[in-house]
Amino acid sequence: MRIGAAGLCHSDLSVINGNRPRPTPMVLGHEAAGEVVQVGSSIRDLKPGDRVVMTFQPSCGQCLPCAEGRAALCIPGAEANGKGVLMSGDIRLHDHGHEVYHHCGVSGFAEYAVISRHSMVKVDADDIPFSHLALFGCAVQTGVGAVLNTCRVQPGQSVAIVGLGGVGLAALLGAVAAGATEIVAVDLSDDKLAHARDLGATRTYNAAEPGVIDRIRAETGGGVDHAVELAGAVPAFELAYKITRRGGQTVTAGLASPTSEFRIPAVNIVADERTVKGSYMGSCVPKRDIPRFINLFRAGKLPVDKLLTGTLTLDQINEGFDRLDRGEAIRQVITF
Repeated sequence: MRIGAAGLCHSDLSVINGNRPRPTPMVLGHEAAGEVVQVGSSIRDLKPGDRVVMTFQPSCGQCLPCAEGRAALCIPGAEANGKGVLMSGDIRLHDHGHEVYHHCGVSGFAEYAVISRHSMVKVDADDIPFSHLALFGCAVQTGVGAVLNTCRVQPGQSVAIVGLGGVGLAALLGAVAAGATEIVAVDLSDDKLAHARDLGATRTYNAAEPGVIDRIRAETGGGVDHAVELAGAVPAFELAYKITRRGGQTVTAGLASPTSEFRIPAVNIVADERTVKGSYMGSCVPKRDIPRFINLFRAGKLPVDKLLTGTLTLDQINEGFDRLDRGEAIRQVITF
């Protein structure tokens, strides 16, 4: 593959800072789009010049989760990602004879990559820049998928998005596309809250405000139908849970530290008929959902281009991660 663009995501940052332990040395970058340069002898459905979006969770199509239509939970795919190898178990990256591990089967922070067919979706999208296409590999799948697939938001319902990074704002776009009439956005950054209002949020709250939970519950009639946490922090998950109404659903797609724990009073689950769910890769089936989300983008119903903070060159990657770590960027994309 020739990589056309690759996004900088907190999941990359969590490998850098050690929150997601991975074997090293490793070439990072899991949100990418590119063009086929050469295919292996067994590949019949791709040819040089085809455009593809990479997906950070490869799916074999054969294991039980895949057979159930839950490609995000593919067992061999998860095992390969944990080991830093391709689906075949092979490593195709080397530095002076030494093996270099793959990140989520993609390793998109490079001009070229060898990628398993299980980690990509062919797209008919010659009219869309790679800088936009790359976002569909992670931010859009995870955020929009959490709203449309995991929550199954219905028109007229209320949704809260807690954490307004690239994935969180993508989830907000998903709530707009789903027809939610009350869209609550919560973050610690007033700038991101302003951006959320531009994208369709009907109410915005700074999470640091005293009494913010009581205020949200009061102003939404007892809480929202669905609260989606995308900050990757337990305090954000706790806030999301507390602003969910009785009978409502709290979903987390944020990746907190492996040592973090979330505690809730057990009686609430029963007495309030509450649902708490995880969402990995937006519960997406990439072959189904990536083309679907691209069609929504083309129709003007999912303006993911508004998530872009800017584009970078590869030699600016450290500056980009510093901005991401400081919370100064939504989605930065390296273009080649």
